[in-house]
Amino acid sequence: MARLPIDDADKFCQWLLESFSYKNKTVMLAPATGFYGTGGLGKNEVRLAYVLNADDINIAMDCLNKALDEYPGRKISA
Repeated sequence: MARLPIDDADKFCQWLLESFSYKNKTVMLAPATGFYGTGGLGKNEVRLAYVLNADDINIAMDCLNKALDEYPGRKISA
């Protein structure tokens, strides 16, 4: 799991798939809310899959970084 500076993991994951692309690519993440039994947990967390190909991981992380820069629901640390 990874905690991200986002308002809502469900919305962020949907936004990635429907509205975002970087160099004609996007990333698919799983919102963490479904992995917790207690309501409210995981709201700003996503599940990342382990990928064996280092080049693919680097491309995905570049894409995720760009997505976090552009996401309208990004939370800015004080």
